Amino acid sequence: MVRLGTGIGWRPEIADAVERMQGIDWVEAVAENVCPGHLPGSLLRLRERGVTVIPHGVSLGLGDAERPGAGRLTALAERAEALGSPMVTEHIAFVRAGGPLTASARLEAGHLLPVPRTRDALDVLCENVRIAQAALPVPLAVENIAALVAWPGEEMTEGQFLYELADRTGVRLLVDVANLHTNHVNRGEDPAKALAELPLEAIAYVHVAGGFERDGVWHDSHAHPVPRPVLDVLTDLASRVSPPGVLLERDENFPEPSELKRELGAIREAVALGAAMRGATVHADAHVVPRAARTAVPARTGAAERAVTTGAVAAGAGAATATATAPTTASATTATVCAEGAQAAGATADAGAGTPERTASGEAVRQRLGLAQTALLSALVAGTPVPEGFDRVRLGVQARALAAKRADVVAKVAPELPLILGSGYRSAFVAYAQGHPMHGGYRQDALDFAAQLLREGRPAEGRARRDLRRWWLDRSGPAPRPTSRLGLGPGLRQVGRSLIRR
Repeated sequence: MVRLGTGIGWRPEIADAVERMQGIDWVEAVAENVCPGHLPGSLLRLRERGVTVIPHGVSLGLGDAERPGAGRLTALAERAEALGSPMVTEHIAFVRAGGPLTASARLEAGHLLPVPRTRDALDVLCENVRIAQAALPVPLAVENIAALVAWPGEEMTEGQFLYELADRTGVRLLVDVANLHTNHVNRGEDPAKALAELPLEAIAYVHVAGGFERDGVWHDSHAHPVPRPVLDVLTDLASRVSPPGVLLERDENFPEPSELKRELGAIREAVALGAAMRGATVHADAHVVPRAARTAVPARTGAAERAVTTGAVAAGAGAATATATAPTTASATTATVCAEGAQAAGATADAGAGTPERTASGEAVRQRLGLAQTALLSALVAGTPVPEGFDRVRLGVQARALAAKRADVVAKVAPELPLILGSGYRSAFVAYAQGHPMHGGYRQDALDFAAQLLREGRPAEGRARRDLRRWWLDRSGPAPRPTSRLGLGPGLRQVGRSLIRR
């Protein structure tokens, strides 16, 4: 077990502040933001000081119905090796659906969506995790996610699902206590019950982050201070076991370094309080919850019971085909995305060959899960009917949140667009997103959005339209045009130069 200590999420916006912080034992960097051959100077300096750097993936899609693509696994492995990391981490989530498995359009969520806690989904997830473990040069840890919506007909609690995943694959767990709090507010799930059911001995480290509540819904924003209820969940966890590492996440609305320092201090205090409650000196594996004390996982249900989550989805999945385009590539999640090259969708050989997941029935399980995930994602991003059993109001909130997130990320990936379109950018993009699902990552999303505006005759003739057309021609062509030929206004030329150099 790697003892990490106290860490913070490394982001380019706070790189200087993180370098100057005292008492930072390790950092975590978004894997898709790091280019192995061009590591940020800040990360190199931190490594030279002995600070551990762990790549944290967001686009692998371990919960997808399809197997992880070899290209994405190779990219994640390269980052782990370039950073000299002791492990890599990813999420228990699905991020794309559709494609050949369901004979429908391939769709991307641009977000981490929950997998159903069913035996079907668990079988697929276990095989996908084994594939990733076989392809990575270091151990893998997987993170529980925050969810706004719940799948109907679930067969396990979150703790039971994670326990069996760890038991069957040996994968380590990245426990996000903020996500446990989010699921408490949004889905009525008790964090203490989840912690009691987790295999605490499998914890690799812990995430802590802030959010906010609006109209009874908790938004896991990573852009607000860590609230007391999240720290209380952290204390509860630390009262049960000594976490090997605890990390503060912040992705937006970055505060002054003094505020980050205060939050790190509050995290240390919450862990210390938990250790005091545990009544012993902090040890790596102290007081693991006994296996017999955990709630038993229900036995596999029959096809009739599983039909609750997978029935009547073919129509919803097929509706997405009307907007089919080219196959998806890796998604870009922030402005400093490194080009991955071709992202092959082929599967790596499974280390669990001969297991039930590799039989013909296993392929049928993947297809059932794929149909269900495609129906849900299509309802969220393509306006198709809501699958039976889902909360329509919650799905509406989630759909709006996904559109807003797409607008924010596209504005980072293509910062010229908000400058060209001005205050009308956001409303125009959200309206576009409601009828145009994302198929090829955020960079392609930006190009598709600009092309759609131009087809619709927007903006009206004038400087904005000329700038938008020249920007689209430059970005969609085989090679970038020189900046001097783009005809950009003075405020856009420097931005154009910086983007071309990427």
